[in-house]
Amino acid sequence: MTNNLGAGTAVTVVMPTYNEAANLPRMAEAVLQLPLDGLHLKIVDDSSPDGTGRIADELAEKYNTMGRRRMSVLHRTEKDGLGRAYAAGMSLALDEGAEYVVQMDADGSHPVEAVPRMLGTALANGVGLVIGSRYVEGGSLDEDWGAHRVLLSRFANRYARTVLGTRIRDITAGFNLWSAQALRDIDLATLDSAGYSFQVELKYKAVRAGHSAVEIPIRFEERTEGVSKMTLKTQLESAVVPIRLRMKKN
Repeated sequence: MTNNLGAGTAVTVVMPTYNEAANLPRMAEAVLQLPLDGLHLKIVDDSSPDGTGRIADELAEKYNTMGRRRMSVLHRTEKDGLGRAYAAGMSLALDEGAEYVVQMDADGSHPVEAVPRMLGTALANGVGLVIGSRYVEGGSLDEDWGAHRVLLSRFANRYARTVLGTRIRDITAGFNLWSAQALRDIDLATLDSAGYSFQVELKYKAVRAGHSAVEIPIRFEERTEGVSKMTLKTQLESAVVPIRLRMKKN
């Protein structure tokens, strides 16, 4: 891809962080090296005790040179769930004029180099959502994932798809590109989910609002630094949310 792709298109990558001090510098560098002229990186830090927020501020100062605001940091005072961190960052990105918003984890599990391909897919097909999918042809998981995690992930997707009656194969995916219009039609302020189930609720409501989704294959990597934020509470929420969404539909 060259920087002629979507020339001038305002794309904001929203990246929530909590104790990602070891990962953030390389992730910020990788994102801001992408050949997209209109790219902006927004970090949403939930008062990380390891100093991630301070590092994010230092990185923003480093990259915001020559009058270009390429990176910004939203500091939140409490850790109340990945979904709410994303919603806050995405809402701010829309207020600042983003035409497309990318969701990306800070742990290196999502392939940064896929972002231009996702944008190209959205522009070429006029869709509201492009999903970096582990479960379409060509998609894959890191071999370091244990068998139990693979089974859990596949089951969670099949379960949510079945309950909600959707054809999206990786409805739990956290690597997504959204059009501004799709996010406005969803109305981020109305979302109920606080944790990982936010991914399911957001996609379901986008499709219900009339937006098409395209899945492109990615390789999902295991994090090399830090620890996973998945807890029993978030897993339980992920089981309940699809049922709640389906009941609301009916």
